[in-house]
Amino acid sequence: MTETVQDEVKRDVVNRLRRARGQLDAVIRTIENDGDCRSVVTQLSAVGAAVHRAGFVVVASGLKHCLATDAGGNQDSSIEEMEKLFMMLG
Repeated sequence: MTETVQDEVKRDVVNRLRRARGQLDAVIRTIENDGDCRSVVTQLSAVGAAVHRAGFVVVASGLKHCLATDAGGNQDSSIEEMEKLFMMLG
């Protein structure tokens, strides 16, 4: 069975978010164990960056599809709506 581009993107985004979840778990453990403040800030920065990257992948890969159809298959997404979604990542 051939994997589609959307399947590849989905797998990539899920993997990125799983890594971010692992990083966040490490932040929580560090805080619970009274870990170093610098380590907490560094780990939080990594979590934030990983989530942002996943969001950008979703927007970049799905923009054309999102403009063509919404979740119900309706063609009602606008450029303005996509711009708002993109700006939420900032």
